[in-house]
Amino acid sequence: MSFLIRVQVPDQPGMLGAIATALGHAGVDILGLDVVERAEDVAIDDLTVDLPNGRPPDVLITAVESIPGVHVESVRPHTGKLDTHRELELIEEISANPADGLQTFADGIPRIFRAGWALVVIQEDRRAYRLAESQASPETRAGSLPWLPLTKPIVLDPSVHWAPEPWFELDTELAAAPFASKDKALVVGRPGGPGFRPSELARLAHLGGIVSTILGL
Repeated sequence: MSFLIRVQVPDQPGMLGAIATALGHAGVDILGLDVVERAEDVAIDDLTVDLPNGRPPDVLITAVESIPGVHVESVRPHTGKLDTHRELELIEEISANPADGLQTFADGIPRIFRAGWALVVIQEDRRAYRLAESQASPETRAGSLPWLPLTKPIVLDPSVHWAPEPWFELDTELAAAPFASKDKALVVGRPGGPGFRPSELARLAHLGGIVSTILGL
């Protein structure tokens, strides 16, 4: 079974090799690597791995954290291959068929950001409406989203930013970014985490800006 592991790694030569060796000794194959963020001598990496049948996921944490300075942020089941070109592919798909571009955008965001769902919402006269939504989006509708309008991408904190309670179920991490205007936003839910990093928020905003320009919004 495949899993996605998000790890904090000291940004030093040989660390990824040490992780690969530790996982190999545990019988785990590494299928892919994606560097999420680098800052302050620490790298945040996503590893896609294949765990032999019958082995518990705890094996992954034990193996990786046996290396001094390495910390596992999250482990979750993963389907599909790691592909750093998905953003370009999504932009090409939207450009080829702009009439369905907004729905294509909502459908594509969860795959790119390894999330569970995505919404494009607009707030008018203190009422929020969905313009597009991916599969698995919460059925509960928000009558109002008081954190709109947005001027920058943010992580939505349930103690600060109101949204319907089902949006936060299953320990869902939420992020929102302006889309086309301050009154429109892209909302992304990642059930079970991990939390959204600043680099991911920036990617959400940049991708949303490109797509809104393509669609003339």
